[in-house]
Amino acid sequence: MSIEAEVAALKKVPMLKGVDAAKLKLLAFISERMVFRSGEALCRQGETGDRAFIILEGKADVVVNTPDGEKTVATVGKNDIVGEIAIICDVPRTASVLASDEVHALTVSKDHFFKLMREFPDIALEIMRVLAARLERTTRDLADVQGQLDRAVQPA
Repeated sequence: MSIEAEVAALKKVPMLKGVDAAKLKLLAFISERMVFRSGEALCRQGETGDRAFIILEGKADVVVNTPDGEKTVATVGKNDIVGEIAIICDVPRTASVLASDEVHALTVSKDHFFKLMREFPDIALEIMRVLAARLERTTRDLADVQGQLDRAVQPA
């Protein structure tokens, strides 16, 4: 895939939609291109996060370890970014990401990711917006589950 094709793909990533083409070209240039086969892990829960993944093609399952075994909590695909929480928050990976078919991705190292955010505050702002939306959705889902649990344990 050419740099121009990667820039066109990056323009479609919601987190990067407001970023101008020159900055996206820089991002494409400093990113590593990787291909993951079906079943291969992009990253594993508990690992140190050293890079984020921007999916250009394919799909992957986001899987978390639970006391009852692995549970798929989301599916990500073209134009999604994963793995950024571990590098932004400096915490171990919160989930595994497993390719469900062949995945083509750009990987951005932690150092490059932070450099981009420092040099281009508009990228940092878009990242904050996306993460805030994810947090809101997770909080809403957690409240729904808590309500279901509360109703299930109420005496009849």
